[in-house]
Amino acid sequence: MSEWQQVLREGVDNLEKLAERFGHDVIDVEALKPAFDNFQMRLTPAVLEQIKEVGDPMWQQYVPTVEELDIQDGMIDSLDEDGDSPVPNITHRYPDRALFLVSPVCASYCRFCTRRRKVGDPEKIPLNQYESAFEYIRSHPEIRDVIMSGGDPMMLSDRRLEYLLQNLRAIPHVEIIRIGSRITSHLPERITPEFCEMVKKYHPVYMNTHFNHPSELTPAAVAALGRLADAGVP
Repeated sequence: MSEWQQVLREGVDNLEKLAERFGHDVIDVEALKPAFDNFQMRLTPAVLEQIKEVGDPMWQQYVPTVEELDIQDGMIDSLDEDGDSPVPNITHRYPDRALFLVSPVCASYCRFCTRRRKVGDPEKIPLNQYESAFEYIRSHPEIRDVIMSGGDPMMLSDRRLEYLLQNLRAIPHVEIIRIGSRITSHLPERITPEFCEMVKKYHPVYMNTHFNHPSELTPAAVAALGRLADAGVP
C-alpha cells in the first residue's frame, strides 16, 4: 500500500467516527443516517485539519446535514450532463472538448456535489466502459481538449492513470488533457514523485484544481501545487 492510500484510510468515513471526533452532542448519528445513506461521506486527515470549529466554512462543505434531504425544487442531473452523453462516461456539450468520467470515487465528498448521482459508489462509473469512450473521441476529430473527471481521477493508481493518458495521447487530434481534481486540498500526499515523473511523458497535461476557501491553501497543499508545477503541470 502506498503512503497516500494509507493516509486515506486514516480519515473519517462513517458517522460513528465523525461523532468520536467532534462529539456525540454535535453529531446525531441516528438523525444523520438518512443523509449518509443518500450520499457517501469521507473526510481525509487534511480536510479534518482544515476544520477549525463546528459550522465553519470547511465543516459546511463536508459534514452531512438533515437539511440536504429537504429538496423543495431540484434536479438529479442539474447540469444535464446525461443529456449530452452519447456513450457511457462521456459528456460532449461543446464541439472542441469532451468530459471523460474516469473515476467514481473521491478522497473527500463535497455535500454540494452536482454529480452525486454517479459519485461515491465504485460501480456508478463502470471502468470497463473506457473503450467506448476512447472510440468516441477517436471518431470525433473536432475534440481537441479532454477533461478527465469523476469522482476524482487522482484516486486512480498511477498505472491506471498512465493507461488513460497513453490512450488519449495516441489520438492525434487530442491536443490538451486536463485532470479535474480536488486532491491538492483533500490529499496532497497523492502528488507523489512517481506520479510527477509519469505525467511528464504526456504533456501538455493541466490540472484544474478546486479551492473554495483560504483555509484549504495549507502548506501541504501549496507544496503539492509546487510539485505539479515542477513536473510541468500548470
